[in-house]
Amino acid sequence: MSNNNPDAIKKVSIICANGSLEGVYPSLIMANGARMDGIEANIFFTFFGLNALMKKTVNSLKVATVGNSALNMAMPMMGFPITTPFPTLLGAIPGVSNLASWMMKNEMEKLDIPPVDEFLEMISDAGGKIYACKLAMDMFKLKIDDLVDHVDDVLTVGQFYEISAGSSIIFT
Repeated sequence: MSNNNPDAIKKVSIICANGSLEGVYPSLIMANGARMDGIEANIFFTFFGLNALMKKTVNSLKVATVGNSALNMAMPMMGFPITTPFPTLLGAIPGVSNLASWMMKNEMEKLDIPPVDEFLEMISDAGGKIYACKLAMDMFKLKIDDLVDHVDDVLTVGQFYEISAGSSIIFT
């Protein structure tokens, strides 16, 4: 990061509301990238994004295969052109989401992309802050003990906005 650029981003606040494998990783990658560039990073997990923070689900996130029009991106992993659409009906067959998730995790492992729990630990160790949404926690009847150890706090939206003052806010 160049300190000579007055417009350089100094702080990002990332909102993760999607709990699928392909929904969580963009938040983790962006937060980790920010920390590696010396940018302050906060991630706010809300609604289904809380799947990435729950001890019971952090290591079992799946790729959404039904209604995911962008799944054509994964077609080259199966030897098909990227322009081949992934049939939604195929995604409803039992086991297809597990297969797609396994394939995606396998490709990420080849690229040395860590699993979600390790990624959260890396971000936390690098000084990134990880927050859970109080409203979503209350709605899903979750307690702080249900979450991984790297969660810094459970915040209301207003508290997250206070922490985010001066940030570029990113919704993934």
